[in-house]
Amino acid sequence: MELNKAEIKLKIHQEIEKVQLKITDLEELTKPIAPDCAIGRVSRMDAINNKSINENALRKAKNKLNAMQIALQNVDDKDFGKCVKCNNQIPLMRILLVPHSRFCVHCAS
Repeated sequence: MELNKAEIKLKIHQEIEKVQLKITDLEELTKPIAPDCAIGRVSRMDAINNKSINENALRKAKNKLNAMQIALQNVDDKDFGKCVKCNNQIPLMRILLVPHSRFCVHCAS
């Protein structure tokens, strides 16, 4: 299957929008927890634990956003869609599902 660069660019733009919305939500969830909050000790510990989980998710979302922006910049390169490890063509469906992937399924595992 031949790479349809316009379709790939559209998919990347859509993914970037989703990730940006997710980042906005996660930034709200990772705001500091005020020590004077009138919640119980156990509830406060749960809130701190949830904050840590959300901070990790925020880090991953920012990394994905960065990878998506790089992929968008590279779509028109002649080597876009080739695995950086084995140099084989990455299947179109994989590119459409994970447009920021730089590896074929075999090399990614």
